[in-house]
Amino acid sequence: MTLLNEQHPLLQLVEVSKHFGHLKAVDNVSLELSAGSVTCIVGPSGSGKSTLLRTVNMLEEIDGGAIFLNGQMIGHELKHGSRYRVSNSVARRQVRNFGMVFQHFNLFPNCTAVENVAIGPMTVKGTGRRQAEAEAREYLEQVGLSDRADHYPSELSGGQQQRVAIARALAMKPEVLLFDEPTSALDPELVHEVLTVMRKLAAAGSTMLVVTHEMRFAQDVADEIIMMDAGQVVERGEPSELLRNPRTERAKRFFSSVGTRS
Repeated sequence: MTLLNEQHPLLQLVEVSKHFGHLKAVDNVSLELSAGSVTCIVGPSGSGKSTLLRTVNMLEEIDGGAIFLNGQMIGHELKHGSRYRVSNSVARRQVRNFGMVFQHFNLFPNCTAVENVAIGPMTVKGTGRRQAEAEAREYLEQVGLSDRADHYPSELSGGQQQRVAIARALAMKPEVLLFDEPTSALDPELVHEVLTVMRKLAAAGSTMLVVTHEMRFAQDVADEIIMMDAGQVVERGEPSELLRNPRTERAKRFFSSVGTRS
């Protein structure tokens, strides 16, 4: 993988923490993503995976640490030695760098697939309707849905709706794609079509941070797997090493329970 420059990774989380009352949902987590890399975050339910992802997209404000994109702090700025939240206008500009794919598609039911994909560039970037919809059709073709462009969400399967959601994220031309358990709401027979699209994006060089329970996908596609539990990183490493030879007892129990150890 190639860094954007020799000074910093594309995305960097430094000792990030997020608390909900006394609960430490994310506790002092650090990670780095190089441009074009795929990082998968795995772990049991309630381990803080999705919350961590939401801090990157500024859907949750961090309580400690810092997040950097291209070496620039996002969400906060330092003034006179203290940290302050950035203005809403700056936050909106920063969040454009991330494309988020949620568990539950979140499509507009009264809009067709092409309209769902085009609405972001039109409303956020001011792209004209004709251009936005033309580009939306290209992204729908990229996820294998060119023949469903004029269909409404109610006319699409769950897997097709999630692929529309991926096209919607791509339409914003983000620097980092964020996936929050993108197959968890799908029937088993529909999981494959979504993972196939994600594999193609990874092969094409998209930078991806993926919260997932699909261990085979993580094993085949990830450059690094991070296992979390109780808000902390328990273990991390390349899939070939981590899944076969976890060092901690907690990781051994987890990977054994999900059937990855040989």
